Amino acid sequence: MAKSNNSTRNTTSASAPQGSTPPPAQHVWLAGLGAMAKAQEQGSKAIETLLSDGLAFQRKSQAEAQQRLHEATERLSHLATDFGQQATGRVDKLEHLFEDRVAKALHRLGMPTLLDIQMLTDRVAQLESQLAAALKTSSASAQKTPTKTAAKTGAHVPAQNSGKTAAKKAVKTPAKKSRSKSA
Repeated sequence: MAKSNNSTRNTTSASAPQGSTPPPAQHVWLAGLGAMAKAQEQGSKAIETLLSDGLAFQRKSQAEAQQRLHEATERLSHLATDFGQQATGRVDKLEHLFEDRVAKALHRLGMPTLLDIQMLTDRVAQLESQLAAALKTSSASAQKTPTKTAAKTGAHVPAQNSGKTAAKKAVKTPAKKSRSKSA
């Protein structure tokens, strides 16, 4: 049976006149042969063209990928910076809240603040300078006064005795007051 099919095919292709149009399968076959012949003739040129087009496409896609990566990196760095600033702000708020609550608790306990201690230190320094100035003026006037009065009266007043008697009187006076209070 196979022989009869082959023989009919051979007779139909051989009996077809050459001037008539070939069947569609033969058209496809001839087109394929023509493409192969052209590819052999222009094969190296076509391959070089395809290679250059492929390289250009690869470079273009790599540049696009680099651009998108750069944009994504910038966005992430901005987000990280914003997040860091927000976190820092929240930590600062929390820190101030904690400091305020501790300060209130210390105030309720009667503890002085740093500002109070600073003001007291400044006030003590001011009072010490005023005291030193007052002592200088009083010692200068005490030294000038006995010599001027002694010069006017012509008598010599010993400074040591007058100072000792004044100190003794000052010591005796508070002792009398404490005795009278206890009695």
